[in-house]
Amino acid sequence: MDVELLSRIQFAVTIGFHFLFPPISIGLALMLTIVEYQGWKKNDEEYVRLGKFFSKILAITFAVGVASGLVMVLQFGTNWARYSAFVGDVFGAPLAAEAVFAFFLESTFLGLYLFGRNKVSKGVHWFSILMVFVGSLISAFFIIVANSWQQTPTGFGIQNLTTGALLDQNAINQMIQLGKGFDPATHRAVLTDFFAALFNASTLPRYFHSVLAAFITGAFALTGVSAYLVLKNKSVEVAKKGVKLGVIFGFIFSILQLFPSGHEHAKQVAHTQPEKFAATQGLYTSETGAPIMIFAYPVSNPPPELKAKIEIPGMLSWLAFGDFNAKIRGLNEFPPENIPPLWMTFVSYHNMVALGMFFIFITLLGVIQLKRKKLYDSKKLLKIFIWSVPLPVIACQFGWVATEVGRQPWIVYGLLRTKDSFTNTVSLTEVWISFILFAIVYTVMTFAYLWLIFKEIKHGPAPAEIINEGKEVTA
Repeated sequence: MDVELLSRIQFAVTIGFHFLFPPISIGLALMLTIVEYQGWKKNDEEYVRLGKFFSKILAITFAVGVASGLVMVLQFGTNWARYSAFVGDVFGAPLAAEAVFAFFLESTFLGLYLFGRNKVSKGVHWFSILMVFVGSLISAFFIIVANSWQQTPTGFGIQNLTTGALLDQNAINQMIQLGKGFDPATHRAVLTDFFAALFNASTLPRYFHSVLAAFITGAFALTGVSAYLVLKNKSVEVAKKGVKLGVIFGFIFSILQLFPSGHEHAKQVAHTQPEKFAATQGLYTSETGAPIMIFAYPVSNPPPELKAKIEIPGMLSWLAFGDFNAKIRGLNEFPPENIPPLWMTFVSYHNMVALGMFFIFITLLGVIQLKRKKLYDSKKLLKIFIWSVPLPVIACQFGWVATEVGRQPWIVYGLLRTKDSFTNTVSLTEVWISFILFAIVYTVMTFAYLWLIFKEIKHGPAPAEIINEGKEVTA
């Protein structure tokens, strides 16, 4: 194993671990905004207790997410120095904006939300969780901007480090068409149009797709934990309201994730990253009237092929280009060195889609049972919701793998190859040491997080008299 491969594995592990927590934080912040609003406007003590209970889970998740994110960011300078030197002028802007406009907003109001109950007015208290939610959305936006620029870079110029001059756009386009990328030792990307970089071709499709995934995560967390409390006969009336809200909003978000969000994002990838699109769909040769693959098992041995296919003819062409007979470029039209890993890209994408369909099905069943007034007595369904709590997080991981692996061999699409981006002055031993230390720290953090979460769930919502202790502020 060489330095490049180990650095890539280390970054995948660290960012994969960190990415467990933002979807939960964003989703729970939204659900708590709804729950606390119900408690405030309806003066409903059960919603207040539900909000107090889940606020603890949000606080634990937020803390672990921040800690794991700090470790992840450090690697840009340690393991990926050449990448940082090439993209720093562009990549640094959204990261700085995220810290200034989002993180401080989110963390400040989270403190007010957690410690201000019964110390500020109910309206101010609700406003604090609303601002936590807004801050999380702003934070997600700027992080998505940074990553989306790597997927579909715009608003940049390429500077020759020897002369200091910017390359002519025709020269940049020619290099992109050649598919070789730039050498970070001689060139770097510079920001020329902030708003063009901010709203590059993939920013909005990926942003809405990502935040909807987070909303689904929050809804399933609310539903599953509340279902557990119902089955354990703990604060049942409080828990029933959590199940109800989670099921209803989980169904709405799951539908929106499929359409229009998933559809629009897939169209964007088909137009801007055709190699990735072909890899996710298992389209190894160009086809007119290309089918969409419902199920298949990819075999990467040359030539690559799909086994046990279940497909709908023409549907992929229609979804991508609005024409059942449209031609979609297969991987055979691209240079072999520009083709992403096939098996991992295809499998991760289709597992994400399969989980998305499951979310629609199970929440629809929950809504039907809720309408029939049988949901809280459906023990099997409630148990399914309990075991489904981690599934949206897993779906997010699959989506991340499909996105990032599908971009390979580029770390910045068309401009910089991953193999040219790692720090070549760091030894293999040094990377191994840091990787092992990260693994130990993350293992400890995982056990600590799960222990704290399960401890809170076991206790359940606090009694009403504890929620109301202290002086109530009503002004």
